[in-house]
Amino acid sequence: MDTSDVENADPAGASQGAASVSGPGPGGKPPAFDGLAAAVLDDRGTVVGWTGTAQDLTGFCADEVHGRPVQELVADLPHYPRRAAQWPATGRVRLRHRCGNTIDVTFRTTRVNGSADFLVLAAPTPQLADRQHGAALLRALSAQNRITIALHDTDLTTVQTNAMPDTPDGRPIQPGARLGDVLCAEDAESIEAVLRQVLETGVPVIHRNQRVSWRHYPARRHPLSLSAFRLEDARGRPAGVAALYVNDTDQLRARRQLDLAHEVAERVGGSLDVARTAQDLADVLVPTFGDLAAVDLAHAVFDGDEPPERLGGGDLHLRIAGLAPTTAAWPPGIQRGNLVPPLSDHALLLRFQHGETVVYGRDDYIALIGGPQLVEQYLPQDTHAVMVAPLHAHGLTLGAIVVWRTGPSDPFTEDEVDLMRQIASRGALAIDNARRYTREHRAAMALQQRLLPPATTDTPAAETAGVYLPTGRGAGTSGDWYDAIPLPSLRLALVAGDVIGQGIPASATMGRLRAAIQTLADLELEPDELLTRIADLVQRLAAEAPPGDHDVMGATCLYAVYDPVTRRCAMASAGHPPPVLVRPDGTTEAVDVSPGPPLAVCGMPYETTTIHLEPGSVLALYTDGLVHRGAHDSDDGLRQLTDALATSCRPDRALDETARALLTDLVDDAPRDDATLLLARTRAVPDKDTAHWQIPADPAAVSDAREWTTRQLTAWGLDDLLFATELIVSELVTNAIRYGRPPAELRLIRHNALVCEVTDSNTAQPRLRRARTTDEGGRGLFLVAQLAERWGCRHGQNHKTIWSEQPIMCAHALITLPLATSRS
Repeated sequence: MDTSDVENADPAGASQGAASVSGPGPGGKPPAFDGLAAAVLDDRGTVVGWTGTAQDLTGFCADEVHGRPVQELVADLPHYPRRAAQWPATGRVRLRHRCGNTIDVTFRTTRVNGSADFLVLAAPTPQLADRQHGAALLRALSAQNRITIALHDTDLTTVQTNAMPDTPDGRPIQPGARLGDVLCAEDAESIEAVLRQVLETGVPVIHRNQRVSWRHYPARRHPLSLSAFRLEDARGRPAGVAALYVNDTDQLRARRQLDLAHEVAERVGGSLDVARTAQDLADVLVPTFGDLAAVDLAHAVFDGDEPPERLGGGDLHLRIAGLAPTTAAWPPGIQRGNLVPPLSDHALLLRFQHGETVVYGRDDYIALIGGPQLVEQYLPQDTHAVMVAPLHAHGLTLGAIVVWRTGPSDPFTEDEVDLMRQIASRGALAIDNARRYTREHRAAMALQQRLLPPATTDTPAAETAGVYLPTGRGAGTSGDWYDAIPLPSLRLALVAGDVIGQGIPASATMGRLRAAIQTLADLELEPDELLTRIADLVQRLAAEAPPGDHDVMGATCLYAVYDPVTRRCAMASAGHPPPVLVRPDGTTEAVDVSPGPPLAVCGMPYETTTIHLEPGSVLALYTDGLVHRGAHDSDDGLRQLTDALATSCRPDRALDETARALLTDLVDDAPRDDATLLLARTRAVPDKDTAHWQIPADPAAVSDAREWTTRQLTAWGLDDLLFATELIVSELVTNAIRYGRPPAELRLIRHNALVCEVTDSNTAQPRLRRARTTDEGGRGLFLVAQLAERWGCRHGQNHKTIWSEQPIMCAHALITLPLATSRS
């Protein structure tokens, strides 16, 4: 064998890392080595050939080792035979280095064809182990279908890769290819810029997220996580770049699904409006889950009712409640508020009706909606997959979620079907909560409206207009109310109140309080006395309430009584905002009412405030929902209300129109509390329609009273009421003289009724009783009750007034009276 050929041989791999100089490295250590050393031995074990890589490994040149036994180069020669032919094919020894150290190497021997010589290949054992481990690692990574490995040389040409492009033939990418041969130009340039930076700086890139498209299919983009490391030879010189591309599709999908579930939990269910909840559910699905989404609900759900159970047939009786995105070019048949058309009988439809989430292909969906002729009406463009999930909660099927995927988007997976089941379950609960709220809200509103008085009244004392606006959140009503109660002697009671709490319990409490106030108003109590009795009632209601509701039972109230004869208005407040007075000249002010404690508090006195009202004045009673708005405090709200009343309360404007306009201007779109406003435009009884006569403390004054009454009624043209009125006046004046205390007064008032009043200073309550046949008295009030349309008694601070009313519009029907008319 020609040893010169062996000396110049460069075994595979040796050229990539052979040292350029021989001899010891820095510090007397062997130099770095990366390759295979080769030597040729004759049959006796003498060195007859020595390569440059062997010189790099040991530091000895060829002239120094030629003709010497190879045993002289081995530091710990094993008990091998001296003849090379008898050596093992592989082994491990320690070679001497020229610098004095030893090198652990692994060798392999093979006979040279046609010769008795042997070729020996050797490499440092640690380096060989690293190569074996590296090769094993590379094979393991290459076998991972989610990890693509690419080894690039210094000009970024692909040297080795396990990449399988997403092509029909699925052939691997061949060595020598560049990224631009596989990826879209823009994506290839972006990744090559990253790899070039790694090659130049040596700084690795870890988990750089990027979306790329294959060159042959640019429409679909794939999420990748790129990690890149510089490859170096044994001397630390750049040798290329290793790039790892991890397919993040599954991880990204899982993260997206987790984020979507979290977003559904956060965004869906915040509103108690059925349609708003449906729209929120549709919005959260696009574009994360699908390209288009719709939420359809049963007709009954919009009204808060339970939908009927329906199985079989294609008419689901649904209405479109939410669409996303709203700006999409939806087909004409898919619009908010439209009815879902009857569907054809289909096996997948029956599965949906049994509660399954179903995925339709394009052809199946076309067959479901009734055939190709309806595609333009009900199928969005470029649809390739549709998922339909039932909204099922508490045994009720409330509607359905429909999600379309169009264009290049991926088809639905089983994981996404499972996720849709979870989303539909949560969305169904939110919609059912909104449905139940709608039902309770409707019931509470119906109860509240039934318990409130007519919006407008027209009495001799005033015309009134009341408006009520429920809260925009919570249970819908807070028990606010107003009332206008006609009282005897043409007087009018005005009430505004606010019950603590919400919903039907608050409305029920409001109804009980309103009924109690009307009953006590008929007793003609002073405002402070009436509120005291109502406070006692609220305490009893609190005692009857469940233990957890004791502290939330209460109310505020303002009670006012206006007398059109005296033109005086007496009022008292139980923790309620003060009324606002608008005078006929347009000036306004908040009435200075001494506020007492709320009705839940007993043992504290209330104080009556009396003001004078000119005819045409407007008195505004309201609840705090009208003045507590947004960030404004009650003082700011009261000033705004006062200013608005000064502007709006014009004599030429209808009072109910004014009230509605004020509520619209002063209350937010979604008020935090109920708002109530009662406007009363006062009237006055002219002086010519009233007459007064002081009653002397003398029994003979009874006849004088009858004569005075006769003259007054004749002057008023009420001759048809003379007989009955004389009897009434005779009985009442007799009782005032006999049982009352001076001073006493007789007053007649003419309006749509003739009112007869007798006032004395005795506060004792008169009683109506039935006299026996032999009794000489006791029939006075009985006669009054028979002659008058109604009668009663009211008490002042130091007096009482007994009154009677007779209608003026029709002739008074005379009653056959017993001959015995003794005074009671």
